[in-house]
Amino acid sequence: MFSIIQAAGWPIWFLLLASIISVALIIERATSLRRGKIVPPGLLQAVVAEYRQSGTSEAMAARLESHSPLGRVFAAGLRNVKSSREVMKESIEEAGRGAAHELERFLTTLGTIASIAPLMGLFGTVVGMIEIFGSATGAGNNPQQLAHGISVALYNTGFGLLIAIPAMIFYRHFRALVDSFLVEMELQAVKLVELVHEERK
Repeated sequence: MFSIIQAAGWPIWFLLLASIISVALIIERATSLRRGKIVPPGLLQAVVAEYRQSGTSEAMAARLESHSPLGRVFAAGLRNVKSSREVMKESIEEAGRGAAHELERFLTTLGTIASIAPLMGLFGTVVGMIEIFGSATGAGNNPQQLAHGISVALYNTGFGLLIAIPAMIFYRHFRALVDSFLVEMELQAVKLVELVHEERK
């Protein structure tokens, strides 16, 4: 492995740094964006049942806030349950925007790595080509320098693509996952508003 890094030249270090960051972000988002942690099943029914049995309280709202992003949205609504339907919906929307920002954390960085990794590989290719043309002297070609230039050009291109492809796949996957979570949270929040205002049974 170290011999490959040596053959790829100094531009490969930027790609290796990008790959480490990319893998770290993918692992972090994969553990954070789990359905059970974001939109736990049965939470709406449990909240409505508790509300109908004992009403709302600050302890209940605080417990929901620490439960999950969906719980934070519900807590914001329950804190304004005695207000009008519009005020309750506004507080839920504000909490939803905060939850959306949290769910989208690091996705921009992952998408940026997916976009720039091929460009970084292309930069390494250009460096390799410069070395190839630099090896042609008046006395003739230097085969060792020529081979090194080809190695730099090809390895950097390959590494750039190797980093960009999985980063883009995971970025698209996480982006779609976050969108589906946000839609589900919005639907459940609307149901909560209608249930506590007794517009739906």
